[in-house]
Amino acid sequence: MEPRSDRRRLTILSIAMAAVVVLATVLAIALARPDTEVTPTPTPEHTEAADPYRLPAGEDPARPAIHLTPAQHWMNDPQRPFFLDGLWHFYYLYNADHPDGNGTAWYHATSTDLVHWTDRGVAIDKYTNGLGDIWTGTAVVDHDNTAGFGAGAVIALVTQQHDGVQRQSLFFSTDGGDTFASYDGNPVMDNPGTPDWRDPRVLWDEAAGQWVMALAEGERIGFYTSPDLKTWTYQSDVTAADLGVLECPDLFVMSVDGDPERTQWILMAGANGEAEGMTTGTVYWTGAWDGERFTPDEQGHRWLDRGADYYAAVTWDDPSLSDDDRLAQRYGIGWLNNWAYAGQVPGEQFAGGSDSIIRELRLVSDGDATLLASTPSRTIDGLAGPALETASAVVEPGATISLGEPDAEAYRLTVDLQVEESTSEARIRIPRGDGFATVGYDAAAGEVFVARDADAIAGDMPEAYRVVRTAPESPRDGVVRLDIIVDAASIEVFTGSGRATLSMVSGQGAERREASAIGLGAERGTVTLAAATLVPLRAAPVARAE
Repeated sequence: MEPRSDRRRLTILSIAMAAVVVLATVLAIALARPDTEVTPTPTPEHTEAADPYRLPAGEDPARPAIHLTPAQHWMNDPQRPFFLDGLWHFYYLYNADHPDGNGTAWYHATSTDLVHWTDRGVAIDKYTNGLGDIWTGTAVVDHDNTAGFGAGAVIALVTQQHDGVQRQSLFFSTDGGDTFASYDGNPVMDNPGTPDWRDPRVLWDEAAGQWVMALAEGERIGFYTSPDLKTWTYQSDVTAADLGVLECPDLFVMSVDGDPERTQWILMAGANGEAEGMTTGTVYWTGAWDGERFTPDEQGHRWLDRGADYYAAVTWDDPSLSDDDRLAQRYGIGWLNNWAYAGQVPGEQFAGGSDSIIRELRLVSDGDATLLASTPSRTIDGLAGPALETASAVVEPGATISLGEPDAEAYRLTVDLQVEESTSEARIRIPRGDGFATVGYDAAAGEVFVARDADAIAGDMPEAYRVVRTAPESPRDGVVRLDIIVDAASIEVFTGSGRATLSMVSGQGAERREASAIGLGAERGTVTLAAATLVPLRAAPVARAE
């Protein structure tokens, strides 16, 4: 896929040469701040479902049960959440004028557990200060009043685009992140003549006592510092060739294997992997940060997820944890979609796909190097229903056994394969409406793969959708474990204790269908199932405004 140097968010009308017709009613704020009396009121057709494993009646068949989506209109890039006054505050890019109008705003949602979300409405609207619409950036809590808007003010640094020129602007909130005002001194960073100059990722560097910004600048990431979030000084940059136009950078520090005495910095960015047989996705480098410069180590870049649909990823730590635990793990979330077909992903009530489930990230040793391992966040464990176990079995070539019928819109399937034959290939058939997707392990190639060319929507999607995606994986003590999260519009596969991940949109068609069996087959060679567990997941519908 060709990189989109004309900015993907600006040209939503032309995404993948397709447009999805959606309703045109702006969402109201669903839940006010804790010191108010307003509570969300469900619409009549969205009363509590009789079946906790299914969304309420009247929902779009394409709407996932445990992934965040807007009630209406378009969504894309997630923004890094922050924790304030007992709530996680999360924003994503949102276009209430899709498909007939352009530009994105920041839409606000809150959660106490990173699973159940409440709509709060548009927090930063587009086209309000003469500098254009609102793209990706970062919201931070200015606890020490460095910016002068009050201790605890929420400050958002965002890219705005006007007439093709990208600039960085500051917006501030004194009501806990519900509403923002434009700073009179905007833009705080004017464009130096660079066509691609966007997506500021901001963090507080405790060691240096200053704010740091990573900014996507075409094929490089620039680094800037500031004492007050208003005045920024360029310090250095890192260049990455053959990855297209970089977007949505991130910079953070983690401990290796949970050891607080061993830390590394990680630089992350959205990238185009066409030169490597990949699609767009998220890459990262490990290295060192000295307060002004990031120095990558010698292992080069790695892909955080080798599926087709994990883009614009953000990470964050949990301030409720101890200092050592905050270094050892982070949360992560990405946009579960791809610009090759983003406008064609089904959805009558909404468009743009969804966000991924939240993952837990850890930096782990990998021989002489390190890598980021991703696993489903334990926050979803509270959605788990009664498990169905499948005993060990031997599947002969050409045969198939059932792993159960998931009578739920979302479920988690864990499969342990005892790899005894180097030529074997296991295929797990995931029902997708009147079709299916396949999650498998090819022992000869040493790869986990996901194929969705036979799912319910594949025939209406471009060729990029039908490409099989793979990730290298070797047995550990003779076993390959596949941890699979399935929802109405997606499949996310984790294996090797999170060392390999594949996130994919996968559609079930225009109607929600009855449960059908998941099958495990042996394509060639004998496949030995050590164990399998199928767990239905309770639906977690977003609390919407009337």
